[in-house]
Amino acid sequence: MAQIETHEHAQDITAVKSTTMTLNEFLENDVEGYEYIKGELVQMPDASIRHSEIGMNLSHYLNIHVRENKIGRVYSLELSFKVGERVLKPDLAFVSAERLNDDQDKNKGFPIPPDLAIEVVSPSDIHSRVIGKALAYLDAGTHCVWIVDPVSQTVTVYKSETDIKILTYEDTLTGDDVVPGFSCPVALLFE
Repeated sequence: MAQIETHEHAQDITAVKSTTMTLNEFLENDVEGYEYIKGELVQMPDASIRHSEIGMNLSHYLNIHVRENKIGRVYSLELSFKVGERVLKPDLAFVSAERLNDDQDKNKGFPIPPDLAIEVVSPSDIHSRVIGKALAYLDAGTHCVWIVDPVSQTVTVYKSETDIKILTYEDTLTGDDVVPGFSCPVALLFE
């Protein structure tokens, strides 16, 4: 059985647990409320009302488009994705129909990264950690990451380390070639 030891960083209110648990053990046990990052369990912050409202708005528009066009599936918070040597749980994720596998054990998370990962910034999130997650998704093969910031009411679209675009309240968020045909005014996410 893996050992877990709790410690907190002075500048960080997110609990980090050192562990002897391997990535495969985490994938098998899927420890609730945590992500596996570089051999440590990092507690996911609780969502605020605002965080939840934004996530639901985006989920609504994205899910309608994906289901009507039968191009894949949208998944919500708490579903694990293997992202390189990490296990991350994006607020929302899209997996294209081509990558869905009927043989996938539906009682576990995905052993692959999503095509699109979406993170809604929580009040307790640390900026550098959010960016680190975006880059980890991309390094593992995720095609696009959307970081939705409730404070600035922006969506930062990451396609690579150098292809980054910030969309404001007046812009339209599109799925480009990752979620073909999807578009939604950024303002609708923050209603």
